[in-house]
Amino acid sequence: MRTRANLLLVLTAAIWGFGFVAQRLGAEHMGAMSFNAARFAIGAVSLLPLIWWLVRHRRRSPETVVAYPGPPAGEAPAPMSRTPRSPYLPGLVTGAVIFTAASLQQLGIASTTAGKAGFITGLYIVLVPVLGLALGHRATVAIWMGLALAVPGLYLLSMTKDFTIATGDLLVLVSAFFWAAHILVIDHYVETVDALQLSALQFAACALLSTGAAFLFEAAPFTGLGPALGAVLYGGVLAVGMAYTLQVVAQRDAKASHAAMLLSLEAVFGALGGWLILGEVLSPRMLLGCALMMAGILVSLRGTEISAES
Repeated sequence: MRTRANLLLVLTAAIWGFGFVAQRLGAEHMGAMSFNAARFAIGAVSLLPLIWWLVRHRRRSPETVVAYPGPPAGEAPAPMSRTPRSPYLPGLVTGAVIFTAASLQQLGIASTTAGKAGFITGLYIVLVPVLGLALGHRATVAIWMGLALAVPGLYLLSMTKDFTIATGDLLVLVSAFFWAAHILVIDHYVETVDALQLSALQFAACALLSTGAAFLFEAAPFTGLGPALGAVLYGGVLAVGMAYTLQVVAQRDAKASHAAMLLSLEAVFGALGGWLILGEVLSPRMLLGCALMMAGILVSLRGTEISAES
C-alpha cells in the first residue's frame, strides 16, 4: 500500500510539473486572466464528482476523516474537523489568495520558461515556515539551512551577469510568496471547513475573480480559447481534478512528510516537460541553481518532518 501511494504521489507531481508546460502553451494564445478563469472553472467542476462520492461515503461511514488535497505544489494535509462550518467565506478568502498567486504566476510564465517557473514556484515550500514566523510559528535550523541553499540557487537560475532579473522570473517569485500565504490561510481554515468543498469553492472564486479581471484588463477576453483548449483542459481536468483526487487517495497510505517530498518533484518534472515538449534548455549555471534550490526544498521539508516528530 505504501509503495502504491508513493507511486501515485510521483504521478501527481508529474501532472503538476507538466502543468507548467500547459500554462506556457496557454500563455501563447490567451491572456493570463482568461486562461486562469477557464482552467479554474473546469477544475472546480471536475471536483464535483469526487465531492458527491465522498458525501455518500461519509453517510455510510460517519467516522471517516478526509484529508485536504493541498495546493498546486503539494503540502502536508490537515484533517477535516468532525463538525465543519460553512465553507463559503473561507472559500472566498482562499480563492482571493489563490487568484493573486495564479495571476502573478501566469503573467510571469508568459515571459519565462516552464522549467524556471517550476523551480521558482517551488520556493513556496521554503517560504511557508519563514512567513509563519509572523504568526508565531517556529522555524528549525533545517529551515534556515534550506533557505541558505535555495536563495543562491535562485540567484544562479534567474539573475543575469549584470545583476538584473527578468520580469517573468520576478513575477513568478512574487507569486511564490502568495502560494506560501495560501498554505497558511488554508491551515487556518481547514480544521473547521469541509476540505473538498473548500477546494472547489476556492477554485470557483478564483475563476470568477479571473473572469472579472479578464474583462477589466484584457482587450479581447477569452480570445484564443480554441487554440489553447488543450492546455486549458490539461490545467483544469488533470492538474486540478485528477491530480487532487490522486493526492487524496495516495495520502491515506503515505507518510505526510514523504508525500511532501515526493510532491516537490513537480519542479523537476516542470523542467523535464519544458525540455521535452518546448525545447527549453537550461545552461550549466541554471542547472546548478536548480540543484541548489531542490536541495534547499528537500532540506526544509526534512526539517519540517523532524519538527513534527519532536
